[in-house]
Amino acid sequence: MYRLWARSPRWTAPFLVLVCFGGGVAYTIGAHPTGIGAFDSPTCLVKLTTGFDCPGCGGTRAFYYLLHGNLPAAARSHIMAVFAAPFLVYMYISWSTGLIWKSKRVPMLRLSPLAISLFLIAWGVFSVLRNLPWAPFTWLFV
Repeated sequence: MYRLWARSPRWTAPFLVLVCFGGGVAYTIGAHPTGIGAFDSPTCLVKLTTGFDCPGCGGTRAFYYLLHGNLPAAARSHIMAVFAAPFLVYMYISWSTGLIWKSKRVPMLRLSPLAISLFLIAWGVFSVLRNLPWAPFTWLFV
């Protein structure tokens, strides 16, 4: 496996990640997760068995709305995923440009363990609060 990687062009890994992302975009647009009938049966196993929103529930709808440029609706579906999206895009760009062009590097985003921990804690608190059945937390329910 290592020899295959060593013989591959430098753009192979970023290209394959981009192809997978394109597949996700095609699926999201084709599935139309906000259309009629999309809310009849939840596709999330946690929501199907417990009735609670899992930490990722609403992420596909948020991605769908982001693809269509509707930022308020995307934030309504999953604010934490919308917050994380620009960081993930920047991290992909800095990683891929560093692999493809050695001379033209975009600075890597260096997150401290504290920043990562705070984000994961905020995501966990968000996951709990969005399942509380009274206002103002019902606004977070998807």
